[in-house]
Amino acid sequence: MNSFNKLKVNKLNRIALAVGIAAAMMGNAHAETVKIAIAGPMTGAVAQYGDMVKAGALTAIEQINAAGGANGNKLEAVIMDDACEPKQAVAVANKIVSQGIKFVIGHVCSGSTIPASDIYENEGVVMITPSATAPQLTEAKPHHFIFRTIGRDDQQGPVAAQYIIDKLKAKKVAVLHDKQSYGQGVASSVKKALDAAKIPVVMFEGVNAGDSDYSAVVTKLKSQGVDVVYFGGYHPEMGLIMRQAREQGVKAVFMGPEGVGNKDITAIAGAASEGMLTTLPADFSADPANAAIVKAFAAQKRDPVGPFQMPAYAGVQIIAEAIAGTKSTDTTKVAAYIHSHQFKTPIGLLDYDKKGDLKNFKFVVFTWHKDASKTEAK
Repeated sequence: MNSFNKLKVNKLNRIALAVGIAAAMMGNAHAETVKIAIAGPMTGAVAQYGDMVKAGALTAIEQINAAGGANGNKLEAVIMDDACEPKQAVAVANKIVSQGIKFVIGHVCSGSTIPASDIYENEGVVMITPSATAPQLTEAKPHHFIFRTIGRDDQQGPVAAQYIIDKLKAKKVAVLHDKQSYGQGVASSVKKALDAAKIPVVMFEGVNAGDSDYSAVVTKLKSQGVDVVYFGGYHPEMGLIMRQAREQGVKAVFMGPEGVGNKDITAIAGAASEGMLTTLPADFSADPANAAIVKAFAAQKRDPVGPFQMPAYAGVQIIAEAIAGTKSTDTTKVAAYIHSHQFKTPIGLLDYDKKGDLKNFKFVVFTWHKDASKTEAK
């Protein structure tokens, strides 16, 4: 090869290299770091539920990034603590908007999720809650950007009521709640179904969340001779009510929603937690199809067993697939994609209605045991 030809080849190589670098730079220019806020109670009485959501969302983010990201975009978690307090949730939502974060997994408690969702809807932030079950979240007003990866209380309540009717064959039922959006909502749903079946609900009362002495309501339970007590609310109150009821000799069966299905209820109620019934999402960690995901949880020393880990994982997955499907992080496009597509997730095939609710979601009745384990109820 003569000098002229060598010079020509070298020049062509330099041009090819420059074109390659430019192309790579152009490709990277389209990629971005997509921040996803994980919002919920990271502190406070129900921080365990925030931990569940955080475990699921972080595991999904890590898995998606390891596989190349969402349409080449790296996902980054931003942890936000609302302590399950509505006012703090509003402050968190405003902070998320001010930081330019476009996507949220959370919030966790219905009472916090509802006011925060109004801000996200107004600002065009896509929010997917893996745990807020109150119907008001999606019923109160039309939404485009708000979704769930869990069912609603008007799906969960009838499951509990049917079990009380068919399996427990209750003659007298007390329905209690914590006077909050979530607890009162699911309790009302249970009462409605029991009323329709003409099962006597001899008590329908609210208790104050955070109290340490429920002896007054326990005395009423005893005097009414109830055989089933349904409580709408969270595990701290349920645990105390059960323990104090057993101490006063109340032998009724206790039942509650997914908010009571927490290992800490055994720490509060002790032996009184044996036989408690609770409606929960299926145990998705036991599904052989999720073995690799469960292994990913274990690799990071995270617990995959709980009602909200896999729904939180699914929420991140949906956001990532919608970004890839639209080839955009424009939340209007992403939300429209979520509304119009199905998603194969660790919690099943998910399909949304116009409200942002799942068209189908199954709640399962479990029996709780005093060692904090649970088995599917018969």
